[in-house]
Amino acid sequence: MSSAPVPDASPDITGGWRFDNSYVRLPSAFFSRVRPTPVSRPHLVLFNRALSLDLGLDDATLSRPEAASIFAGNEIPPGADPIAQAYAGHQFGNLTRLGDGRAILLGEQLTPSGARYDIQLKGPGPTPYSRRGDGRAALGPMLREYLISEAMHGLGIPTTRSLAVATTGEPVFREEPLPGAVLTRVAASHIRVGTFVLFSALGDIDSLRQLVDHTLARHFSDASPEPAERALALLKGVVERQAFLIAQWMRVGFVHGVMNTDNMALSGETIDYGPCAFIDAYDPDAVFSSIDHQGRYAFGNQPSIAGWNLARFAEALIPVLHPDSAQALAMAQDAVRQFPDQFRKHWLTAMRGKLGLFHEEPEDEGLVNDLLAALLASEADYTTTFRGLHPTLRPERVPAEWHARWTARLSRQPQSVEEVLQRMRAHNPAVIPRNHAVEEALEDATRRADLTRFHRILQAVSRPYDETNQPAELLQPPPAGTPRCTTFCGT
Repeated sequence: MSSAPVPDASPDITGGWRFDNSYVRLPSAFFSRVRPTPVSRPHLVLFNRALSLDLGLDDATLSRPEAASIFAGNEIPPGADPIAQAYAGHQFGNLTRLGDGRAILLGEQLTPSGARYDIQLKGPGPTPYSRRGDGRAALGPMLREYLISEAMHGLGIPTTRSLAVATTGEPVFREEPLPGAVLTRVAASHIRVGTFVLFSALGDIDSLRQLVDHTLARHFSDASPEPAERALALLKGVVERQAFLIAQWMRVGFVHGVMNTDNMALSGETIDYGPCAFIDAYDPDAVFSSIDHQGRYAFGNQPSIAGWNLARFAEALIPVLHPDSAQALAMAQDAVRQFPDQFRKHWLTAMRGKLGLFHEEPEDEGLVNDLLAALLASEADYTTTFRGLHPTLRPERVPAEWHARWTARLSRQPQSVEEVLQRMRAHNPAVIPRNHAVEEALEDATRRADLTRFHRILQAVSRPYDETNQPAELLQPPPAGTPRCTTFCGT
C-alpha cells in the first residue's frame, strides 16, 4: 500500500532552466563573478508566458508567486553562473570605461530549437562596475522596458525581450523614493560595440581575437571566413544588421534616445529602452530624452549616429583586421562606408512597403521624401497618416498633387487595390505605444499599484497591425494641448 505524497516544504521552482555559460569560458577580464543582492519581499508583477514557452521553460511553474525569488535575484536557477560583463562606451561621444553596473547575466538558456539566449537580471544590486551606484532599478523604467520591447517584437523589429518583472519590496532613491523592481531581460547576447572598444583601448589584442571568434560563433555561425578574414567578416555582418535595424526604427517612428556605443548590440537587436519614445507628429528633430540637450540622438539623426558607432567598432577591430596597420585602416573604412547605402536600401524597402509598392522605380525615393516633407510642414501624425493612405481616398493632410503621383505610381504595377492595401497594412501599424498613454499607464502602476491600463496597452501593442477592438487612445494622436513627453534613462 503506497503512502500519500508528502508536500515539499520548499516548492520546486527550477522551471525548466537549461543553462550553458559560454561567456564565462572567455578570459576573466571579460567579466566579474557576482551574485544578486537578496531583497526583502519579492513579488512577481509580470510574467511573459509566450516567451517562456519559446525558451523551453515551464510557464506554469515560473508564473507561480514563489518564482518571484528567482526573478528578483534571491534564488539562482540551477546551472546559472552569474556574472557582470565588462565593456566601455561612448556616452554622448565621450569614451568611458563601464560594465554591467546594475545587471547580472545568469547564463545562456538553450531552447528546444537549439537557440541560445542570454538571461539577464536588470536591477538586482551592485556589481564591481556600479561606480558607487546602488545597482537597483525603479519599477517604472522596468515596466517601460517590458512594454516597449514587447511592442517592438510585435512590430517585427529585432529586439531584446522581457520575461518578467518582480518588485523587491524595497525603495530605490532617485529624486524621490520609488518602488524597486528587477527586470528579466532575454537577448540573443549582450555583446556590444563597447565590449570591443574596451579591449581595443586596453591594447589587449589576444582578447580582441577571442571576442571576434566568440561573436562569430554566437551570431554569424553560417559564415565560414578564412582565419585572416574573420574580423572583417564580423565587421561587415554587424554593419548589415545595424543598417536593417535602424531602417526598421525609422519605419515605425521609434526614437531610441541614447544610442551610446554600449547600447549597440552586435546581434542586431534593439537593446536598452531607457529614454525611448515614438514620434506622434512627423519631426526629424524630435527628441524626448531629458539629457539629450543638443539633439544628438534625435529621430532623424539615428542613421548617422549608427554610422558613427560603427566607425568606432571598426576602429576597435583595426588591430585584428590585418597585420599592416594601413591596410587594416583601409579595410575598416571601406566596410563602414557601406553603411549609408545599406541603410538606404533597407529604408527604401521598408517605405515602399508602407506605400504598397511591390517593385522598384527610380522615383520612389523622391516620392517618399516629398510625403515626409509634407507631413513635417503640416505637423501631421506619422502613424495615422500612413495607416490612412488609400488609393481612392486622400487624407486631409496629404497634398493632392502627391496623392496623384502616388496613385499613378501604383497604376504601373499589376497588383490589385486590395493587394496594395494588404501590403500597406502589413507595414503600417494601426497602434503604437503612444507616449502620453504609456506615461499614464506607468503612473497608475507606480503610484497606485494599478496595472489595468498597462495590461490594456500591452495587449494592444502586441498585435499592432490589427486595428480591431484597439484602445482609442492608441489609434489616434494625443489630444490637442497634451504636453510633449519627456523621458528619462531610469538609472
